[in-house]
Amino acid sequence: MSPAADVIDIRAPRSQRILMLSWEYPPVVVGGLGRHVHALSVALANAGHEVTVVTRHAPGAPLEEYADGVRIIRAAEDPPLFPLATPSLLAWTMAFNHTLTRAALRATQTAEYDVIHAHDWLVTHTAVTLKEHLDIPLVATIHATEAGRHQGWLPDEMNKSIHSIEHWLGHESCRVIACSGYMRWEVSHLLELPASRVDVIANGVNDRVWRSSTRAVAAARERYAADGPLIGFAGRLVYEKGVQHLIAALPWLRQRHPGLRVIVAGDGPYRGELQAQAARLGVADLIDFAGFMTESQLPAVLGATDATVVPSLYEPFGMVALEAAAAGAPLAVSATGGLAEIVENGVTGTTFRPQDPHGLAQAVHTLLSDELFARRVARSARQLVTRRYGWATIAAQTAATYAAAVREAPGFNTRRAAAQLAGGAGKLVVPDGNLLAAVGGAVS
Repeated sequence: MSPAADVIDIRAPRSQRILMLSWEYPPVVVGGLGRHVHALSVALANAGHEVTVVTRHAPGAPLEEYADGVRIIRAAEDPPLFPLATPSLLAWTMAFNHTLTRAALRATQTAEYDVIHAHDWLVTHTAVTLKEHLDIPLVATIHATEAGRHQGWLPDEMNKSIHSIEHWLGHESCRVIACSGYMRWEVSHLLELPASRVDVIANGVNDRVWRSSTRAVAAARERYAADGPLIGFAGRLVYEKGVQHLIAALPWLRQRHPGLRVIVAGDGPYRGELQAQAARLGVADLIDFAGFMTESQLPAVLGATDATVVPSLYEPFGMVALEAAAAGAPLAVSATGGLAEIVENGVTGTTFRPQDPHGLAQAVHTLLSDELFARRVARSARQLVTRRYGWATIAAQTAATYAAAVREAPGFNTRRAAAQLAGGAGKLVVPDGNLLAAVGGAVS
């Protein structure tokens, strides 16, 4: 059963008029959020809801258009008074919210809305302004938390500011959506929200998009594999994705699987350090750092692997695991966060403790040394994706959360709740130290 099934009544509510806010939306796709908001918006529109997405402008994209049944409004960049080209993320965010708010208010001149849906902290200022100006309920999806990204720490003022904004967004929202049971725990504890106000709605995946032809998979294997097995990784190259532990496992795996090759699909600030680590361990010749791949390229590459590894230290959900499963790849994942809710060891893949290169090596070795087992768990994982994570199901659950927010909105006083949490002063005090440790440690 879906983790969301125990939380949300998904009986179809009436058609909703939704004002969606996101800092990325195609053609601006920086990470998984842009793809998520696009797929969710289209699925909601297909279900009969009226969806307007207000988002960031991209060079060459129209300021307003209808695409896939969704009205898209892109916020034009401000004049030099509020430049968006700045090295300060917080300054950029404030400037972006100025443009986003005005674009959203223009949208409300020609349409009425039942609910606002904000995605992550970067649109908080606009979301709260619209909520108060329009007097309609706010729903927020918190895709990850700043403290969670840093293993419980808020190392500097920027991180503490982001945490404060996440806290503000959570308390201004009638309902909060988290992508997994783990994230509901994290959001409710770190942002001091009642768990009853946090709905678990998984991320979705279009499994048809991730299924490649036999010819495309064979071509990918010919390009990236040698005479032995092929291991895959896909994702942004940052510390918390754990690629360093995959590299650390390669000397052991190489001894047992001659001809082994690794394809790393993705890029990021940690790439140079990972390449240096591979050189130190003498495994640089095994790894192809292929860089960023599009959705038209990646499915065939994942489908060509004998094992796709997701070695994350922190993973609110684990979207890449679903995508790899839909592509037909056998999975070896760290048992952390949302990944632990997707992959069951020995049933839909193999698992290992995060930050454990030896356990990772054993999990991958199990897949590489038993082809029948690997095929069986890959087949089970693909069936799970189709059954539980289709976008029509996710859209129905999200619409039910909208309906709940509309029902609850009249009695919901967020400012009073926020003032009580801040000791009546209306000011949030960000604690020092490891926040996850302070609330009992992360759940696996």
